[in-house]
Amino acid sequence: MDETTTITDGDLLSLPDSEVAREALDWVKRIETEPLANHSIRSFLFARLLGRHRGLRPGEDYDPELLFLACVLHDVGLSEEGNGVQRFEVDGADLAARFLTERGFGAEAVDTVWQSIALHTSLGIVERRGTVCALANGGTVIDVTAQGADFITDAEAAAIHGAYPRLSTVRHLFGAIGEQIDARPEKAPPASLPGEIARLRGTGGLAEYEDGLIAASRWND
Repeated sequence: MDETTTITDGDLLSLPDSEVAREALDWVKRIETEPLANHSIRSFLFARLLGRHRGLRPGEDYDPELLFLACVLHDVGLSEEGNGVQRFEVDGADLAARFLTERGFGAEAVDTVWQSIALHTSLGIVERRGTVCALANGGTVIDVTAQGADFITDAEAAAIHGAYPRLSTVRHLFGAIGEQIDARPEKAPPASLPGEIARLRGTGGLAEYEDGLIAASRWND
């Protein structure tokens, strides 16, 4: 947890290089589809830019390694390895917690990442669970919807998307959630993101909802 480099034009795309960060990235690339893995990495890059925009200093105001782990692992619940009986956010948080615990992370650090992942679709709550949770959520929202991304320059966005292409992120993400809940409806409790996707799929409105998100987004998916 010693990566304290601030962002400059030269390291916009840099990622933490600790052993656990490399292991986490390699693991995600093995167990997730390319669109989901790219989404997770971009979420970190946008989260770090969001921290800079807010005047937060990596290594002082937040732990950059924990932010990376929270972002890059936030969708492991949508992998075959992470697919359990809970909503994908909680399954993923539990799997990420085991990954970090097995590598010697303490309870506080593990809980920070767990909350970031378990709550990453719980808007209005996750933002109040600490800086890592707030930035991880912010980066994820920016990547999916481009909401709150006005401070990101076109050049920064182009570089990030050039390195990690979108590959129809919105449709792929919602499709992955939908496949899980088709097999296990209990993974889509009411008033959750999976529950809303299940409702939209049931009414035939998911494609229209996706179209609206994409049309309103600066990224055009």
